[in-house]
Amino acid sequence: MVALAPFFVYVGLALLLPIGAIVVLALQTRSGHFTWHNMSLLTSGVYRAGFVNSLEVSLEASIIPGVIGLVVAYALASVRHPVVQRVVASASAVLANFGGVNLAFIFIAAYGTTGLTTQWLSDLGFNPWNHGFSLFNFAGIVFIYCYFQIPLMVLVVTPALAGLKSQWREAAEGLGAGAFTYWRRVGLPVLAPAILGAVLLLFGSAFSAYATAEALTSGSVALAPILIGNFLNGNVVAGQEHVGYAISVGMMIILLVTTVFYVLAQRRSQKWLRS
Repeated sequence: MVALAPFFVYVGLALLLPIGAIVVLALQTRSGHFTWHNMSLLTSGVYRAGFVNSLEVSLEASIIPGVIGLVVAYALASVRHPVVQRVVASASAVLANFGGVNLAFIFIAAYGTTGLTTQWLSDLGFNPWNHGFSLFNFAGIVFIYCYFQIPLMVLVVTPALAGLKSQWREAAEGLGAGAFTYWRRVGLPVLAPAILGAVLLLFGSAFSAYATAEALTSGSVALAPILIGNFLNGNVVAGQEHVGYAISVGMMIILLVTTVFYVLAQRRSQKWLRS
């Protein structure tokens, strides 16, 4: 226990103490009196819209990359070439951690109204901006989030695919099952907890992302992290100085629930893959 003391001190100072301070401030007025008013504001107006938009973005930016990433991971596992697998794994690790202002600038330079890719498509007779495409709205945020969400899905779900035992397929084929029956009766049921856990991880990643959406839209799309950023920048309505803390508490509750389900899914996945 003595050896773990520095770890517990770090967790207390860097995690528990800030969380406790945010919760206390979320339940206080500017003068320090207890109130539920800050939390109640989250269910109305722009704050409610921020949470709804964040949940919608997170759902789309987890399901779409989840499906694409699963297909890519399966193709990677099917190749069984160590060099290819190492290259893809390394590239996925880099891309999964690339975001923020740099990512927003890259997409604007490529897919903006005067972007390089947009000009190429225009020369071919198809300008996506003339058909409702935009980087600076809800769909644009989801589109850009896919850039780092797909590699993250590949990284997370590849070990689960690798854990499928060849004996299971051989046994299924020995009983007369084809590829479709094997995946429907064996492969997908075994992988389901791992896939669910990976999608939940993508959901949490998208829900908490801030810099890319802020740099891309300049706050024109109401998202919970952007609303917190507005409070940090001093854009505070009189009497709502502590609402930013309440938004943080709301986000922490959602992420806590997501984390609990993720841990449960991971335990279920490990149980199947270890059997």
